Amino acid sequence: MHTKFIEKEIKYTGAELCPHWIYRTFKLQGDAVVAFCGECEVKLTEMVDIEDVINNEPIYSKSMLNFIVEHFSTGLIEGVTRQRLLICIIKEELENLFTIYHLPFTLQRRGDDLFIDNKKLSVSIATKSSTSVLMHIGVNIDPEGAPIEAIGLKDLGISDINDFAQKIMVKYSKEIDDIILASTKVVGR
Repeated sequence: MHTKFIEKEIKYTGAELCPHWIYRTFKLQGDAVVAFCGECEVKLTEMVDIEDVINNEPIYSKSMLNFIVEHFSTGLIEGVTRQRLLICIIKEELENLFTIYHLPFTLQRRGDDLFIDNKKLSVSIATKSSTSVLMHIGVNIDPEGAPIEAIGLKDLGISDINDFAQKIMVKYSKEIDDIILASTKVVGR
């Protein structure tokens, strides 16, 4: 599985959550995860989450760490499961940082989102295209302008976003590779 941190800032609008965006934009063919930082503004017209559209809940953050994932030969249920796995990996990595730096935060996962003191830290969606399953997970860096009560990595004292993103992508990639490998070592009955 390919992984790449994009140094250039990219505004996430929701249009990036489309088949082969990673391949067309970064020349990474096949299953891949990329991460980049930038403003996040997803208008209702670009939303794939019908619940957010019905509830009139657009997404905005002044600065967000975005993960875009594309998996081929995967169904939507498996894609949503992988989305939850990635959220759990992000939660683990944050909790490791909280322990290392003695940060007094308690992180809570509710489904596919992360919260601290009922303030939303992340947004997340998985969807199916004609060729793949796509995921977007955004972690607020600076949630200024968010339409809901939110918190960001900046508020938590986490400043090395590149390193944080790299660790998450490597752990996710290894986990997916290990799951696939584990499925090849059993004997069917």
